[in-house]
This record gives sequence, structure tokens and C-alpha cells, in this order.
Amino acid sequence: MKKLRVIFMGTPEFAVASLQKLVENGVDVLAVITAPDKPKGRGKKLGTSPVKDYAVEKGLTILQPTNLKDPGFQEELAELKADLQVVVAFRMLPEAVWNMPPLGTFNLHASLLPQYRGAAPINWAIINGESETGVTTFFLKHEIDTGAIIFQHKEPIREDDNVGTLYQRLMNIGADLVLKTVEAVTNDDYPQIPQEETSDLKPAPKIFKEDCKIDWNQTTNSVHNFIRGLSPYPGAWTTLNGKILKVYKTQVSSNAFEGTPGDMRSNGKNNLEVKTSDGAIEVLELQLEGKKRMTIQEFLLGNKIDA
Repeated sequence: MKKLRVIFMGTPEFAVASLQKLVENGVDVLAVITAPDKPKGRGKKLGTSPVKDYAVEKGLTILQPTNLKDPGFQEELAELKADLQVVVAFRMLPEAVWNMPPLGTFNLHASLLPQYRGAAPINWAIINGESETGVTTFFLKHEIDTGAIIFQHKEPIREDDNVGTLYQRLMNIGADLVLKTVEAVTNDDYPQIPQEETSDLKPAPKIFKEDCKIDWNQTTNSVHNFIRGLSPYPGAWTTLNGKILKVYKTQVSSNAFEGTPGDMRSNGKNNLEVKTSDGAIEVLELQLEGKKRMTIQEFLLGNKIDA
């Protein structure tokens, strides 16, 4: 059986698990393509991507193009003569790049395509109160996240999941699916299932800070899902005495109270509740602007809620 020559493209921690799975299972990774180093922190020292860190550790060839359309980069890529390219959490590729290898380029996406196409599928699945999501491998084509599906794996969303916990599970499940896909392509035994275009598709657009403001006029369940769908990053927020208050962990309160959505009440010791349109949310972990993240008990030791 021929051993495929593979190029891997990815940047964040989510991609490292897939690259590691390929390397540890003897896949011939010719090169790793990742984001250029960027200034980080107060000292503005150049920071490297998690994928680059792993590639350096394993002695893999690393390419960090600033422009994927650059002829010099594309020439360098062509000279590697890859059979297949694998993309996990990377940026958009020009056709000249994704169409280069004879066996094509496949991507790992953290949803059950065609649902939740876009940059933030894990967040939006939780925000929308889904009970199930998963991971999909599919071949790239012109329109984002629309290519033929190779494999999928379903994963339940637990009631206590937030983005952090679900991210970790999908990262590891996705790594297994990437290896399975490479092995199937190596054996020339894999499906290519066209994605169905239906009227009930839910998008997963990139999330910006202004999108993370909590709307207390929503139902209790909607607010609760919104908060866990943005925890721990980028963090749902509201305001308290003119300062940003990020809310990371909540539970549905059984003690509804009268008032306007957004009103707060507290016993001053270990309980803080916020009114919603049809009930209340109990806040368990939060972070006031300029302070560290803390439990509600720690927060109430130094902050008085006028309620």
C-alpha cells in the first residue's frame, strides 16, 4: 500500500491533536503550514502558534506564509509534491492551494455539516440549545464548508457543557476522524456525500465582543445557554456600576422574582440572581473588569449588590 505524502495546515490548540495523531501513527507529514509569529503580551515578544510549537518539537518542516496567494509560497508548496493536504482550524485557502494535491484537500469542521457552517460552530451549537453536535471531514471547494462529506462523528452536548469542555472532546474526537480519513484516502475507500441545502440550516458566524452582551429580556434557558456558549472564551458580559461584568457559569434559578429583566438581587453572601423575561438566572462564576475570575462567594466578599 502506498504511503501518502501529506501536508498539514493548522494554527491553534484544536489542530495540534490532529497533527499529533497523524505523526504518532506514522503518516508522512512533509510539512506543516501555520500562522506567522505574532507579538504577544505587554512585552510584544513574538509568540508562536501551538501547531508550530508541536512541529518544532517533532522536527517537522514549517512554512509560515503571510500571504497564501504569494507565488513564491505556492511554488515552494508545489515542490513538496504532496498527495493530500489536511486542514484543521486554519484560514481560507485560495483555489490554487487547495486544488494543488492530486487527491485534494480535506478539512475538519467542528459540527455536523451542513449545520453550523462558519467560524464558531461549537459556540453556536450551545447558544442555540442543541443536544447534539459532532465533527465532519469534507473536501474543500469554492464555497466555505460546503464540500463533499467524507466522515462524521456525532457527540451529545451535555447539560453542564460549556465551550471549553465541548471543545476538548471535539478536538480529540476530531483527531481520530482525521486519521480515519487519511487512512481511507490512502486505501482509496471513502465516501463523498454531497451536502444537502435545506431551508433550516443554522449558521455559525464569527463572534465579536459586541455579540457577547447578555440580553436579559430573553428567556431563562436562552440566557443560560448563551452564557455557557461563550464560556470560557470570549465570555458573555453585562454591566455593573458602569463596569464590564463577564459571566462564566450560571444555573437556572427556581426562585423567580418580580422586577425588570436585568434586575439583580443577592443575599450578600453566596447568592446572586438576575431577572430574565420568564424567571431568573443564578450566577456562580464571574469576573469584574480589572479583577480576576472568581466564584460568587469571593465576589460578594468585596462587592455589594444593591438589591
